[in-house]
Amino acid sequence: AYWQRMLPLLPPGSEDARVVRANVDEANRLAGGGAAAAARHPGIRGTVRVSPTLREKFGPEDLVFIYARAVDGPAVPLAVLRRRARELPVQFALDDSMAMAPGMALSDHARVVVTARIARSGGAAVQPGDLQGASAPVANDADGVAVIIDTVVR
Repeated sequence: AYWQRMLPLLPPGSEDARVVRANVDEANRLAGGGAAAAARHPGIRGTVRVSPTLREKFGPEDLVFIYARAVDGPAVPLAVLRRRARELPVQFALDDSMAMAPGMALSDHARVVVTARIARSGGAAVQPGDLQGASAPVANDADGVAVIIDTVVR
């Protein structure tokens, strides 16, 4: 569970991300999960875009957090992905391997909202000046989810 929580915080494709992914895969294999668990639940897929009115309000190195929260459930994100603003628009996939807390799987909650936030401060906590947008409530296995970052956090 600790390795899984660390993975979304590492730069995609980095050596650290590869090592942590290998550790997660090995732990899943030893626990009898892994590919079989992923095959049971496909996760959520979609695209994050930025409203044209906000394009000048962030830098290419700003962090983008993409996460799913349960519509009826705890406020803690169920799955989190981190990208850089230069990658926008970006296609995403969120699944149970990206869980932030043990026992809080995306597949355990039927309806979720996907939120994307450009963290101007660089931190995971929402701050004034951050830019964000959210999807409508969707099924936990939805495909083609559209998130438009169109709001400045006050």
